[in-house]
Amino acid sequence: MKMKNGLILFLTAFIWGTAFVAQSVGMDYLGPFSFNGIRNFVGGIALIPCIMLLDRIGRRSERTRGEVTEKSIQRENNPEEGAQKGSRRALITGGICCGLCLFAASSLQQIGIQYTTVGKAGFITAFYIVLVPVLGIFLKKRIGWKVWAAVILSLAGLYFLCITEAFTIGKGDIYVFLCALIFSVHILVIDYFAPRTDGVKMSCIQFFVVGVLSMPFIFAFETITWAAVLKSMKAILYAGVMSSGVGYTLQIIGQKNMNPAIASLILSLESSISVLAGWVILGQSLSVREGFGCAMMFAAIILAQIPDKIKNN
Repeated sequence: MKMKNGLILFLTAFIWGTAFVAQSVGMDYLGPFSFNGIRNFVGGIALIPCIMLLDRIGRRSERTRGEVTEKSIQRENNPEEGAQKGSRRALITGGICCGLCLFAASSLQQIGIQYTTVGKAGFITAFYIVLVPVLGIFLKKRIGWKVWAAVILSLAGLYFLCITEAFTIGKGDIYVFLCALIFSVHILVIDYFAPRTDGVKMSCIQFFVVGVLSMPFIFAFETITWAAVLKSMKAILYAGVMSSGVGYTLQIIGQKNMNPAIASLILSLESSISVLAGWVILGQSLSVREGFGCAMMFAAIILAQIPDKIKNN
């Protein structure tokens, strides 16, 4: 694992963990689809000048090194590398696939936050840390006993975290759990497309896809006013620019050429950060029972990612 990639993903986790507060506050005035659609349009627009600047820097660096650069020679001699970096089809396909997953996951998460606390939402969302290697079974990846033990431990943790003593589970917890399932698919989709195309451009496309997909649901189920948007502007800007624009772009860049299971481990730190942010900023806290459930889930997260012994060929 490269240290640079790890630091990028840790920064992503910090941004996402604190963004749960912005998402909760934004819901005071806007519906889930309105908030989600606007924040992703903001995130996509925020990336456009970044893309233009990066393209300009790239062209300028090539000119300073001469008309024929070492990189261009490698691209001519290595058609596969040129295809990976220059494939517009991979860029568009990856952006749309990521956008579809992100729309479904973030919409479910935003709906669920209405009915549960920031800390619980953060920890349940982090359940993707176990789901990612489990879903790897369908990609013909071998799953060891530690992952299955982690699944059992995390399910027990979810029981203490989400199910009350009266054996009921909140509907917000169900929405967030479904969100975690789709986020795990999102991570695997990024793992496939990130090495094949430009991560920043793919991230920009996925945000506009989410924004466009949100529009029909806004008009069908919600009422949006300029006054409500203005009251939620601080939350929208943080969630849009930082969580969407910066966070998901850093995820794509940091996850490039990295084991998705290790990447999901680092990203899962957002759960702990969300609890701290909810406590410090919103004054939310967890009961002893819920705290015990969080501890079990965190233990499952660590257990699932302990590497097996490397066998010699």
